[in-house]
Amino acid sequence: MEVFLFLSSGLFLGWSLGANDAANVFGTAVGTRMVAFRTAALVCSVFIVLGAVVSGAGAAHTLGRLGAVDALAGSFTVALSAALTTYVMTRLRIPVSTSQAIVGAIIGWNFYTAAVTDRGSLTRIVVTWVACPLLAAAIAVALVLALDAATNRLKPHLLVLDAWTRLGLLAVGAFGSYSLGANNIANVMGVFLPDNPFRDIELFGVTISGGQLLFALGGVAIGVGVFTYSERVMRTVGTGLLRLSPQAALVVVMAQSVTLFLFASEGLEHFLASRGLPTFPLVPVSSSQAVIGAIVGIGVLKGGRGIRYGVLREISLGWAATPVLAGAASFLLLFVVENVFDQRVNRDLTYRIDAAVVAELEARGVADEGLATLHGRVRTNATRLQHDLRQATRLTDEEILEVIGTARLGDWLVDAAVAERELGGGWFDAAQLQAVRSLAGRRYDRSWRLRRDLAAASAAWRPLPPAAVNRIHNKELETKLAYLEQVFLVDERTESPVGSQAPVGRAGSAAATPE
Repeated sequence: MEVFLFLSSGLFLGWSLGANDAANVFGTAVGTRMVAFRTAALVCSVFIVLGAVVSGAGAAHTLGRLGAVDALAGSFTVALSAALTTYVMTRLRIPVSTSQAIVGAIIGWNFYTAAVTDRGSLTRIVVTWVACPLLAAAIAVALVLALDAATNRLKPHLLVLDAWTRLGLLAVGAFGSYSLGANNIANVMGVFLPDNPFRDIELFGVTISGGQLLFALGGVAIGVGVFTYSERVMRTVGTGLLRLSPQAALVVVMAQSVTLFLFASEGLEHFLASRGLPTFPLVPVSSSQAVIGAIVGIGVLKGGRGIRYGVLREISLGWAATPVLAGAASFLLLFVVENVFDQRVNRDLTYRIDAAVVAELEARGVADEGLATLHGRVRTNATRLQHDLRQATRLTDEEILEVIGTARLGDWLVDAAVAERELGGGWFDAAQLQAVRSLAGRRYDRSWRLRRDLAAASAAWRPLPPAAVNRIHNKELETKLAYLEQVFLVDERTESPVGSQAPVGRAGSAAATPE
């Protein structure tokens, strides 16, 4: 029951996403009166749920490196902060992005818990927030020119052109809605996956995983937001910034979909990397920014006279304010949840640099004489350890993050019952599952020792050489390893792995701690 109560903030965030982000795929169609609002809402809702259920479970958690929210009450608070921020912006009829709100809320959690923020990841995300609308504008201009050239050459009848435009808006809007569900459901429900209350079920001979059920619930919440509150923002996007022709409205949605695809497709990244071509960073991209950028690009192509710069200014201020407001809300709400409601918003982590840690780092090519001055000291604050490492060593920020991760102490128990229940569904292959089973009963105080034994047990747990063509495989392997660490991490209150729902004492057998 506690888990379902905490899920309410994720449902609220899903509702807020539907109320706001549906405008990004159907706002221009509704604003130009080519598609009725109810038709747009129905198509959008159905395809959002489909995207969440079919493709959402495989979405990479690209925000994980910014801050790993590791307690259920913390996940609830982060999601609630992002949802409240999105809701306020929606009330003001300002298109925003849940990705921006989530990033701000996670950073607020980092500040409150003294966790370390990966500056490199944050920089890449912020840079794409600037690049996204510019790229969408360029794509929109190219599409407008191509569409005008095709129309002038074919010269279709006005009624034919109108019919094809309406069908095009529905088709592209459906694809955009599917992508919205697939790409954003992890922002809505991803933080709750470690405490997912749903289990796999069989329905008409088809296995539906617990993750898919969780994402379906989030998708329904998004759909409810579309139906109940998205019309206001759709009108702002569709008519508030620039009056668009029906063909221009179609171009806007196409430009947005292409832009999101470029920043979200692992397949495209693999295709480009395997041919030695530059790739797009796979980081969260704002669909709102893509739509606004496309609209402005069309306006600039027409001379810029029809752009309502006052509305554009308000939208730009909303973009800048969203992560700041979400971060502040997260910090304050975390204080309230922890001190007023007596809920734990983060796990107590400790860090110690010792000979084993130094040896492991040297094996990875990370070495510095200054590490010897920090031997033996236990720290409960990752930010403080980061500061000490910067003072005592010449390591780069990326290497410092690796030292912090390697120095982390914990308690991981490979439980056979938990493995059978949590690692099914076809995500892990037979060799990987067999390697996990071979370690049943073992206990680890460092996560990298667990990874080392898995790699020794099976080649299926070893990363491929760090070449461009192996990037997707290694990223998928890293996601699986991170999931294993979440599942087998022992909760100090129950003395059972987090992935276990069993009462105290049921999970786990006599375990040997590796040397």
